[in-house]
Amino acid sequence: MAVNRFGAFRTIATALRTATRPGAPGLGERAASIPRLVRATFSGEYVGTSRRRLLLLVGALLYVVSPVDFMPEALLSVFGLADDAVVASWIAAALVNETESYLSWERAGGRSRQRAERSNDPASETVRGSVVD
Repeated sequence: MAVNRFGAFRTIATALRTATRPGAPGLGERAASIPRLVRATFSGEYVGTSRRRLLLLVGALLYVVSPVDFMPEALLSVFGLADDAVVASWIAAALVNETESYLSWERAGGRSRQRAERSNDPASETVRGSVVD
């Protein structure tokens, strides 16, 4: 059990080190990009992650803040915190990785590049619907 806790702390430390390395986006920039990431993923603009993965992150976050746990803290004290620590470390690592990829995509002109590609596509000029006489 202690190994899992230390592994969780190590994962969190690695995610924070990645997020704060020189030249990397700051934590504030990452946090501000999350709503854009969610919107772009659900609209289909950004395909670097899936809706399922984002929903898993929300579910994990709800699990951590929920008073209902697989291993309740009230009964198992420190051992009850282990499951929350593992889930929290996964959330931290996933958010760092997802925002890293999204911000790289955005900086490379992700949205503007996709719009330009669509505008060069003849099918993008086609208006779908019925012809009215």
